[in-house]
Amino acid sequence: MTDRLTFTQFCSAARQKGALALCLALCTLGLGLSGSAREPKFTTINPTDSTYTLPQDINPAGAIVGVYFDPSNLSHGFLLAPDLTTFTEIDVTGAGTGSNQGTYAGGINPAGTIVGFYIDASNVYHGFVRALDGAITTFDAPGACSSGPSCSYEGTVPESINPAGEITGYYVDAGVVYHGFVRDPRGRIMTFNARQAGTGNGDGTEAYSVNPAGEITGYYIDANNVSHGFLRARDGAITTFDAPDAVTSPYQGTAAYSINPGGVITGAYYGESVVVHGFLRTP
Repeated sequence: MTDRLTFTQFCSAARQKGALALCLALCTLGLGLSGSAREPKFTTINPTDSTYTLPQDINPAGAIVGVYFDPSNLSHGFLLAPDLTTFTEIDVTGAGTGSNQGTYAGGINPAGTIVGFYIDASNVYHGFVRALDGAITTFDAPGACSSGPSCSYEGTVPESINPAGEITGYYVDAGVVYHGFVRDPRGRIMTFNARQAGTGNGDGTEAYSVNPAGEITGYYIDANNVSHGFLRARDGAITTFDAPDAVTSPYQGTAAYSINPGGVITGAYYGESVVVHGFLRTP
């Protein structure tokens, strides 16, 4: 899964939702205040022994989840309480202990339920969900390549959880084809693909965000290695789209990353001269 296409490598860097969520929370708070009412305050986030810290998501209460790397380059998930001083380390049983292995926490909903993935000793990805009481449930999407060295850098990658506890993300099969999935609060998993998605190595469908209405956004890669955004309704209907100025050459295109309760989608696209632009798509 590390050997992804050029556009997807850019996408991986842009996926970090924590900074975006924090920015949106601060902007929303500021709408009711005058410019002189309060000044922004920045707090550095660094768990003990961290050499690289990456917050991923923040919920309405101000709880933050993310990942940090220790001096051995082993990753650990973390939960930072709203007081911004209480860290809880998240390490899933079964996670590998080698370099670039370990646990990644990626999303948290208003109830404090956390979702993420861990990488085992064979470098296979597996999903997990952590309840408020700390209990962790691991899972693999049906069809995911999920065991042994032949599945290295493949597996299941949850990306987002909504207030109802619905989880979305993607998985990689034995042919290195990507597929979207949605997992309901009872643990039942439904997989899906954009109809136009390619079926070759590195092609497929990747889901990244689910809103309270159960709408899912992400992108798919077609047989020509071009990326396109999609919106999946709760009933399973998928609408695909491209940013108006997106270049549709191989390894370029449009990628959607986040959807809010109103159905507004944000993401990025490649324009002329291989320049990357952000976009906002309203319903």
